[in-house]
Amino acid sequence: MNDEQKQRYSRHILLHELGHEGQEKIASSHALVIGAGGLGSPASFYLASGGFGKITLVDNDQVELTNLQRQILHTTDRIGMNKALSGKKTLEKINPTIEIAALTERMDEARLPQLVKTADIVLDCTDNFRTRLSINRICMSLGKPLVSGAVVAFDGQISVYDPRRSDSPCYACLFPEDQHFEDIKAAQVGVFAPLVGIIGTMQAAEALKLAAGIGQSLAGSLLLLDSLTMEWTKIRLEKNPDCPVCSKKQLSQQ
Repeated sequence: MNDEQKQRYSRHILLHELGHEGQEKIASSHALVIGAGGLGSPASFYLASGGFGKITLVDNDQVELTNLQRQILHTTDRIGMNKALSGKKTLEKINPTIEIAALTERMDEARLPQLVKTADIVLDCTDNFRTRLSINRICMSLGKPLVSGAVVAFDGQISVYDPRRSDSPCYACLFPEDQHFEDIKAAQVGVFAPLVGIIGTMQAAEALKLAAGIGQSLAGSLLLLDSLTMEWTKIRLEKNPDCPVCSKKQLSQQ
């Protein structure tokens, strides 16, 4: 790190558990953030300020007025602008020393593996089960840790699915692909604005810890928040030995 970087990240460097070595690891890491909306906004804010060397933002939607209640990457004058491009502009102002890539395309089964393969850590900041299951499947097959968050109304959840750990379940262990789960959109039931900030910021924290190789991740646990009462619940997740996505048998066939 040069002198400017040492000063910028000085409060990280002061942390004994992180220090110069951990910050260097963060600086050499690439985070893929899928979704630049409610969760992707605070997550990418702290990935950028925390010094991730490269952040790739993926979103093909445009900024709308209704987004501005919670999607803090974006501003009123950017209504109609692509969210990934808007996010890139914001993050470059926060930290011009890192690389920010903005992808405005819709992700599909062909494109996602190409992107996941280049990343060190993937953050799922999307809002539908089909996409989450696809991201999970690809991360498990390519051995990439996945930090997954979700919010609806006043309820939030976050977990880490880390295929590098033999005991870590995957998203499909919790939400099997052969079952139907109904997507509930913010436009249907609403969403408490600070809640996406809490969960998205925690996604960034988990990603920074994974990159630096410090602490204990949420792999194997699901953390739930009821923001009406501010009560947290931590649930232990067990790996499904017969999971069609992450079982040893399945991964050995890939």
